[in-house]
Amino acid sequence: MARPLPGAPAAQALLAEAARRAGRLAAPPGLALVRVGDDPASVAYVRGKARKAAEVGLRSAVHALPEAAPQAELLALLGTLNADPAVHGILVQLPLPPHLDPEPVLGAILPEKDVDGLHPVNIGRLWAGQPGLRPCTPAGVMALLAFYGLPVAGQRAVIVGRSALVGRPLAALLLNANATVTVAHSRTPDLGAVTREAELLIVAAGRAHLITPDMVRPGATVIDVGINRVADAPGQGRLTGDVHPDVAAVAGALTPVPGGVGPMTVAQLLMNTVLAAEAPAGQEGRGGRFR
Repeated sequence: MARPLPGAPAAQALLAEAARRAGRLAAPPGLALVRVGDDPASVAYVRGKARKAAEVGLRSAVHALPEAAPQAELLALLGTLNADPAVHGILVQLPLPPHLDPEPVLGAILPEKDVDGLHPVNIGRLWAGQPGLRPCTPAGVMALLAFYGLPVAGQRAVIVGRSALVGRPLAALLLNANATVTVAHSRTPDLGAVTREAELLIVAAGRAHLITPDMVRPGATVIDVGINRVADAPGQGRLTGDVHPDVAAVAGALTPVPGGVGPMTVAQLLMNTVLAAEAPAGQEGRGGRFR
């Protein structure tokens, strides 16, 4: 059976490092969490992030706008947070209500405060191999691999999924770590032929049990980023990944769902906030501070 790769121990190690580095600063790093509306899932996610921030010595503040808040009000709030020197990181909880356009919202955050790592400047720095704040889930995957001592350099890596949130930035991180990278997606013919080549297979397609045992190279490391809710019976649901559980009989190592990559995303968000606080104002990405 595959070696299990739970996210909790790796996330705790990353949080401990964030706490250690935050403690060396003259003042606690400040994280602004922006939420629009009262979607129960968004409320719970923001509350959880604020709680974790406090655990590692960060200051966090939740800025909640009403569901009907216009785009101009949200952009004005981000402008205020950008100008506040006590705020080192800004996160806008997604998804936003349908009347709000997320692209200009995310672009309005200063790159040096973009702890989600999704600003076009930070994505450009990533692809250029320059220091910068990295997207949380892809960076969390890399931290998970490092924690368990799994090789990346020289590995044949296949990513299933090309989203701007995971697949594309993860491809850049793996390339920067000297992996040979293939990105597969919904238009890839004979997906199994591609995934069977992978020594390192990372699946972020958003489709339950897309990857079956016959699609996995024996002994491969498999990272399941997907999280899907499936119904076993009316009114009964459970969470499962993009990788079928039977892959455990073929793979050499496998992340669980839930409890695999998920904890790494929040831990990386808090580490990004510390990295942003460490960087001198106006000097983001220079001198290698974002590492």
